[in-house]
Amino acid sequence: MAITKDKKNELVAELAELFASAKTAVTAKYTGLSVQDMQELRKVARENGIVIKVVKNRLVRVALSQNDYYKDADTALLTDQLLYAFSNEDEVAPAQVLAKFAKTHADLKLVSGFSDGNTLDTAAVTQLANLPTKDQLRGQFVGVLSAPLSQFMAVANGTQRGFAQVLAQKAEQG
Repeated sequence: MAITKDKKNELVAELAELFASAKTAVTAKYTGLSVQDMQELRKVARENGIVIKVVKNRLVRVALSQNDYYKDADTALLTDQLLYAFSNEDEVAPAQVLAKFAKTHADLKLVSGFSDGNTLDTAAVTQLANLPTKDQLRGQFVGVLSAPLSQFMAVANGTQRGFAQVLAQKAEQG
């Protein structure tokens, strides 16, 4: 069933807003996924603050052309049936969630992405998916910051321990 021109205009406006507010948008082919698989993907995406949209590529091109950042974006990879994953919180979350889902659902394939006015090819999106999450990076950062202090405390405690052992040996001898 064809959608009305008003509905198309609403979709284009919604997509333009999603692209404007998103830190990253990632596209993936979903041909072959069941309705149940799509519902599962949407649930996982929602839990991670990601919006999933399935719209015609032509409407996405129109929305991109209305956005100052993306009006010159390369849309050559926008072919076949694609889903669009948007995140305005985390730059790598859409790629990571889709890549993780694709590991258990072979029919889902990463295609492209959009970030900071640039078009990302499949290789770039795959690299983005392999980056650590913000929480993992925070943990690594805290570990790097605390390592010198931990090592200093170990050395300081070692000196005290050695001094206590010397005193204990002197007490036993004398």
